[in-house]
Amino acid sequence: MSYNKPIRRIAIVGTGVIGASWAAEYLARGFDVIATDPAPNAEANLRKYVDEAWKDLTSIGLSKGASRDRLTFTTDMKEALSKADLVQENGPERPDFKMKLFAQMDDAAPIDTIIASSSSGITPSVMQTNCKHPERVLVGHPFNPPHIIPLVEVVGGTKTSPDAIQQAIAFYASIGKKPIHLKKELPGHVGNRLQAALYKEIMYLIQHDVLSVEDADVAVSYGPGPRWGVMGPSLQWHLGGGAGGIKHFMDHLMDPLTAMIKTLGTPDVTPELKQTIVEGVLREAGNRSVDELAQKENEVIIGLLRSRAQSENRTTKGKTTRVAA
Repeated sequence: MSYNKPIRRIAIVGTGVIGASWAAEYLARGFDVIATDPAPNAEANLRKYVDEAWKDLTSIGLSKGASRDRLTFTTDMKEALSKADLVQENGPERPDFKMKLFAQMDDAAPIDTIIASSSSGITPSVMQTNCKHPERVLVGHPFNPPHIIPLVEVVGGTKTSPDAIQQAIAFYASIGKKPIHLKKELPGHVGNRLQAALYKEIMYLIQHDVLSVEDADVAVSYGPGPRWGVMGPSLQWHLGGGAGGIKHFMDHLMDPLTAMIKTLGTPDVTPELKQTIVEGVLREAGNRSVDELAQKENEVIIGLLRSRAQSENRTTKGKTTRVAA
């Protein structure tokens, strides 16, 4: 089965925060979007989210044909999926629920339609258990909010077709996302595991009174954080190796790093540690609400992504000019 058909109509299953953000993103990229959710007030909440996100999406840049008028809603999931070219599922994170839901979606969607889950932790092999056509089931896990953060983790299950995986990667890339292919299934995929690994050490340092909650946040967001927003840690070590690059780093600096890695700790996540973190975060937030902080975060991230894109475009044009000369 080939999955390379043109994608024009996308079904959103589940319109909570992630589903609503995906809906806004797909509308901004010029697709027809049909959303479905049985929850009370789901349509009103979805349209409110899309309206609020549209300012940020306009700042990022709307694609040709982008319009909020291309959004439709139904409580009938079968109707929503019957003519969908792609399904983006965003249901509750419960394995039993996912298995039942995916079997229902598998029956409702055209046989050549990819069914992608936004699941942050459940593996696709679990979700495709009861499907008649499990080969088109995969994970397309975004980072929150999907209409702003570019990363999408694409993960196939044991029965997923390699073609479905490649087509999903190509689709996400075509709308400006940064898809990565996970070759193996792991709980939490990759991005969340990396966050958890860092936070594990942060909690250890806080618990052992090395630094405060606030200073831990400063250490990340004003230290490696800005660097990671430009290039990943392995490429950063290439720079750290100086003129000799990554080989010099591995030959001369990896052993000291390895020794330090062995000193990393495991926190005892006690009620006291949780309370210490709560108090520190509330001090850091001050009188700013969660919504205010989220809006500020989105504003800064959009600015950083725009600056990065402009820099990359200048670099690409410069290389092209030099080659042509």
